[in-house]
Amino acid sequence: MTDKLRGIEQRYGEIEARLAANETYEDPDLVSRLNKEQRELEPLVTAYRSWCKAGEDLRGAEELLSDPDFKDLAQEEMAQAKEELERLEQLIRELLLPRDPNDDKNVIVEIRAGVGGEESALFAHSLTRMYTMYAEKRGWKVEVNSISETELGGVKDISLTISGDGAYSRLKFESGVHRVQRVPETESGGRVHTSTATVAVLPEMEQVDVQLNPADVEMQVYRASGAGGQHVNKTSSAVRLIHKPTGTVVECQQERSQFQNREKAMRILASMLYDQEQQRISEEYGDQRRSQVGSGMRNERIRTYNFPQGRLTEHRIGLTIYKLDAVMDGDLDEIIDGLITADRAQRLKQGEG
Repeated sequence: MTDKLRGIEQRYGEIEARLAANETYEDPDLVSRLNKEQRELEPLVTAYRSWCKAGEDLRGAEELLSDPDFKDLAQEEMAQAKEELERLEQLIRELLLPRDPNDDKNVIVEIRAGVGGEESALFAHSLTRMYTMYAEKRGWKVEVNSISETELGGVKDISLTISGDGAYSRLKFESGVHRVQRVPETESGGRVHTSTATVAVLPEMEQVDVQLNPADVEMQVYRASGAGGQHVNKTSSAVRLIHKPTGTVVECQQERSQFQNREKAMRILASMLYDQEQQRISEEYGDQRRSQVGSGMRNERIRTYNFPQGRLTEHRIGLTIYKLDAVMDGDLDEIIDGLITADRAQRLKQGEG
């Protein structure tokens, strides 16, 4: 492992040298690739250098141990250095885990009302707001691809594109069934109802990422509905794509031009076909990961939002927190960090086994 870490540190130094050279900036694409690689390697290189420093501290303390005047100090420094070495070794093992190649991609988030009638649609609206606010706090861009609303302001289904650094790495564990327990706005008797909504998170794919034959795609155009002024009612700018081999249907109606809607719809279709293929491969080889964070399948109840008690329960990692209002305002980091930590721990365990 040490040789591998030295090689990574050497590569990091090479990147630094190339980024310091003026001629590098004559090629903007090269600069972008080098900056990306540097960002990916930096946490590991920093941890490795700290691990080397802790090793030096341990050896220095061991040398002092033979001096009676410094024996107590040396023992204390040795204990601290050993503890730091163990912590850094664990961190390095985690950082050396294979990265999900999609972690840096933007995401397609699809939210659909589930069981519970109008209340489930209102909950789907609440989840849409929650993810939108979370994205805004992280400086990500949110675009609505398509939306179907109810008369009371609920959301039957909505498709969002969330763009930003590490969007998929942070949101990929959100796929699944989200359950809510609260008194619906439509309930006059004050009874608590249980409803659900489903969330699907897909890495945004370009057409080149997926083998997508244009002959397999039927395009239909129609007039967009909903807010947008006279424009959406007078022109057939909305686009519906049908992937004939699989029957997959994608709609996009938020852009003002048919061309823009088609381009966005093609990316969403590519993402959905990629997701279907990944699930097929997992099922075919029996390699679905049933870890603490679950498989991400949409039929799993992953989280419960209990409004009367202000409680959120993340079932996959046994996390319960009592700040539901903050979570619904986009404060998701504690939950997402817990899921990422559990996933790393499980992958380390599988690797050791």
